[in-house]
Amino acid sequence: MSSEKNNSTVSSVAVIGSGPAGWTASLYLARAGLEPLMFEGELDGKMIPGGQLMTTTEVENYPGFPNGGISGWDMMEKFKQQAIEFGTIVLPYKVTNVTQNPDSKLFEISASNDQIYLVKSVIISTGATAKYLGLESEQTYLNKGVSACATCDGALPRFRNKPIVVVGGGDTAMEEALFLTKFASKVYIIHRRDKFRASPIMAKRALEHEKIEVIWHTVVDQVLGDQESGVTGTTIRNINNNQVKTLECSGFFAAIGHQPNSELFLKFVQVDENGYIITHGKTTHTNSPGVFACGDVQDKIYRQAVTAAGSGCSAAIDCTRWLESIE
Repeated sequence: MSSEKNNSTVSSVAVIGSGPAGWTASLYLARAGLEPLMFEGELDGKMIPGGQLMTTTEVENYPGFPNGGISGWDMMEKFKQQAIEFGTIVLPYKVTNVTQNPDSKLFEISASNDQIYLVKSVIISTGATAKYLGLESEQTYLNKGVSACATCDGALPRFRNKPIVVVGGGDTAMEEALFLTKFASKVYIIHRRDKFRASPIMAKRALEHEKIEVIWHTVVDQVLGDQESGVTGTTIRNINNNQVKTLECSGFFAAIGHQPNSELFLKFVQVDENGYIITHGKTTHTNSPGVFACGDVQDKIYRQAVTAAGSGCSAAIDCTRWLESIE
């Protein structure tokens, strides 16, 4: 088991965020003998220790888990135990502030246990939070037919040969809808406007697909279902005439984007217009020496557990080499 390091000492590196990227980075750093501090985080209304996989009941597309896959919780627990086995120091606290001392160049990490930890380098792996409509029923049926990732969940048995609803009008919504046509009997795209925001080529593909039906000028008022079956339908409303009807479906996919959890680091790392941390080229280096970013907090394209784990490996290697260079 890991134990907390005295926070008056200087550690080589802290990993902030405990999803696939963070645990993989911790594993590689620990095997390099760096005794990384892993700030696992605390459960709150926005973030979950273990990342978005903690809300996924079945992971079937991560290599190495045949025969039905593995639950997101079990996967993250295996990641955690392996990182601990090699010497990761797990701190079950939420990071509340990160600053850098201009004289010593050390990073000062304030945590929810009212302690400050000193480190030479930081790996940011805080992930991103999927955006939902804000309906109470979305949370009621989360992982029971409600999802924000078609690539992650679309192939599950509950969606096969059944109608599915996708909400959104951007490229993400088009991609999700097109992917879901491989499994669903029909895909409804619900969009509140009369025109997609998606690129013309993506919109054209969706509009011309025989399995996709677009319902314009419409919003979702409610996700319907029961605890045994999960999602069974949605209540939709036309915003022009307020006509309400029920649409039968087995799945509800919110495709309205993600919010990267980068707010804590804006004072010293560059982000793009959507808040994703910018890294240099194919590396995980940020604009701030000694600060690295991996996983969904810097990846707005793939957002998969396996790609997050891969970038966590990259961040650990980049960080290890950087620490060697300053010593």
